[in-house]
Amino acid sequence: MRAADVGDPLMGRLVTRYGAAAAVEAIRNRSLPPHFAHQETTQRDRPQESLISRLNAWHARLAASNPIADLENGLASGARLIIPGDAEWPTQLDQLGSSRPLGLWLHGTADLRFSCLKSVAVVGARSASAYGVHMAAEFGVGLGESGWTVVSGGAFGVDSAAHKGALASGGPTVVVLACGVDVCYPSSHDALFAAVRKQGVIVSECPPGVHPTRARFLIRNRLIAALSRGTVVVEAALRSGALNTATHALTLNRHLAAVPGPVTSRMSAGCHRLLRERKAVCVTSPEEMIDLVGVLGDDLASHSRPPAVARDKLNDPTKRVLDAVPTRGGAGPASIAVAAGVSLGEALSALGGLAAAGYIERSTDGWRLRKTTTSYRKAPDSAALVPRRADDDSDPTQDPPFPDEDDLEDHDHNRAIPDNQPDQGDNPHRPTCQPGRL
Repeated sequence: MRAADVGDPLMGRLVTRYGAAAAVEAIRNRSLPPHFAHQETTQRDRPQESLISRLNAWHARLAASNPIADLENGLASGARLIIPGDAEWPTQLDQLGSSRPLGLWLHGTADLRFSCLKSVAVVGARSASAYGVHMAAEFGVGLGESGWTVVSGGAFGVDSAAHKGALASGGPTVVVLACGVDVCYPSSHDALFAAVRKQGVIVSECPPGVHPTRARFLIRNRLIAALSRGTVVVEAALRSGALNTATHALTLNRHLAAVPGPVTSRMSAGCHRLLRERKAVCVTSPEEMIDLVGVLGDDLASHSRPPAVARDKLNDPTKRVLDAVPTRGGAGPASIAVAAGVSLGEALSALGGLAAAGYIERSTDGWRLRKTTTSYRKAPDSAALVPRRADDDSDPTQDPPFPDEDDLEDHDHNRAIPDNQPDQGDNPHRPTCQPGRL
């Protein structure tokens, strides 16, 4: 198999039907099996001249090929070749049908088949914005921490950020190249690819030494989609290779997701089109992506909830009674019961509990919401002469005033970080992937 023949459906059908050895012999003799040639020209409406032209091109490439040298070069660089039926071969590639690769070159420590059992393809623009790079790294870290392998193409922008995020989390990652596994493209990613070989695996259909072309990039995209359970497009323009990968995912009936971006950004226009045409599911976090592609009951994402406040613990009748208590003046139990839509007995019970909890207080006109201002004891005239004691700062016998809901919301909004959480978002369980860091 030469690089020019990767992803060739005609070659795939020939090998699938007659086997690799018989296909090579037919190409060497420039004579396709008659039944096969008849099916191709009649059922697939392929002109006889086109079939002969393709056969002659195969014959020329076969004459110029040196498979022994390819194997020796691969082994010398540390690569290995796998074919369908090998223990490391991912069986999900069989869904590609006649476009299934005839073999794959691998370079890395990770087992490809095992790594792809739980994998997500993270793809996007090469010239990604800062937003796209950030989101790709977040997905790489989050997926890796949850035991999912990140599959991508090793390119600039979204691809490299996703790979770096996966490496930072300690998880494996799979780089699918459009060139030989011993060729570093882009050349500035030599450090990244070296880290991937230690922690993941680099994959290619092309023999060692083959350099990338535009067509090979598009051909390899089908492998990125086929190796993973689902694909998430982080950022993509209307004309983007990532959308080509998305098309392959849809053809294979794999899950497809897209991350929304600013509506003013052309780099997110492709994602927005996928969402508008209902071809992709909107995801905003790695957890939502795992919820989409994971096993039902095992990989469900937790639902985001608003900040909890104390009144959330109240039952429904008590909440209604609390809402019916006036802020100023006062109201009697009967009027509060009518306003809350509860019985007088329920209102009296709720009022007693709310008063004990510090929500409300008695006034000359009945019940009202408790004021939130703090009262302090007046200092004695001789306070300046008496040494200050630590227990004089507050009155332990005075119940602290209970803030109303608006004060709680303002408090939650202004509180940047809870007291029991690490500072500056440095979650010890989630490493942060910064640009340039592997």
